[in-house]
Amino acid sequence: MGLIDTHTHLDSFARCGELTEVLSRARAAGLEAMVTVGTDTDDWSLYRDLARGHPGSVHYTAGLHPCSVGEDWAGRVAQLEAFWGGASRPDEPPTPTAHPEDSPHLKPVALGEIGLDRFHLPKDDTAVAGKIFGWQRAAFAEELRLARTLGCPVVIHSRATFADCVEMIDESGMDWGRVVFHCFTEGPAEMAELLQRGGCGSFTGIITYNKAEAVRAAALAQGLDRLMIETDAPYLAPMPHRGKSNEPAYLRHTAEFCAGLFGVSLERLTEATTANAKRFYGL
Repeated sequence: MGLIDTHTHLDSFARCGELTEVLSRARAAGLEAMVTVGTDTDDWSLYRDLARGHPGSVHYTAGLHPCSVGEDWAGRVAQLEAFWGGASRPDEPPTPTAHPEDSPHLKPVALGEIGLDRFHLPKDDTAVAGKIFGWQRAAFAEELRLARTLGCPVVIHSRATFADCVEMIDESGMDWGRVVFHCFTEGPAEMAELLQRGGCGSFTGIITYNKAEAVRAAALAQGLDRLMIETDAPYLAPMPHRGKSNEPAYLRHTAEFCAGLFGVSLERLTEATTANAKRFYGL
C-alpha cells in the first residue's frame, strides 16, 4: 500500500512538459495515487484526460474555485453541471465500454475545490470586494446544490471564511460525511466544529512548519482514523523544501512528519491515510 496525495494540481506540470518526471518521482517516493483538483473550466477536461491516461494512479475532481468566480459565475456552474453529465465534449459522445477508464467521459471523484475566499478580495475597494464575495456565495450555494443532486463528495476551499463556509454547508443540507476542508489551517476549536457535524480536514506541508502548533493540534484532535494528507502542489512545500515549488513526491515528507506526530510507524500512517482517502473519494 502506498500513499495517496488527496489534493494536488497537475496542470502546471502537464503544460510545461514535466508531468512524466513528476509522476515518476511520485512513484519512487512511495505514492500509490493522487487526486488532481479542478479549479476552473480550463482544467476539467485536461484532468479527465490525465485520469484516463493513468487509470488507478491519477484521479480528478471538477469545481469552480472561489478565486475563479466572477460575474459570469452562473454560466460557469452550468458548464460544470454539463461536464458532470458527460456533455463537455459533444464531438465525442459517450459509448459503452468494458472498462470505465476507457470512457471519454470518465467522471470526477468529487466536486471541488469550491468555497469562499476573503483573503484574495480587493483590499482598496470594499464595494467591489463585497460584490465579488456575493458572487462567491451564490456560486458556492449552487455548487453545493449540485453536489447534493450528484451525491458526490465536496472539497472545500476556505480562506478567512471558516464560519461562513460551515454556515452555508449547514444550510445546504449537504451530508457532512462527504465534506473535506482541504489545506486545513484552523485550530482544534474549528476542527471540533467539523467533527461534531461529521466532516473532516486534510493537511498540507504546513503541518511541518515550526509555527504551525495550532494546525498540529487540530490534526491530533481529528485523529488518525480520519486523517488525510495532501501536497496542494505546486504550493506549500513541506520541510525541508519550504519555499520551493512543491510536487506530489514531497508528500512523503509530510507523511513521515505526521507519523512522528502521531507516534506511529510510517507504514501505519500510510495504511490509515490511504484507507481514509479511498473511503472518502470512493477510489
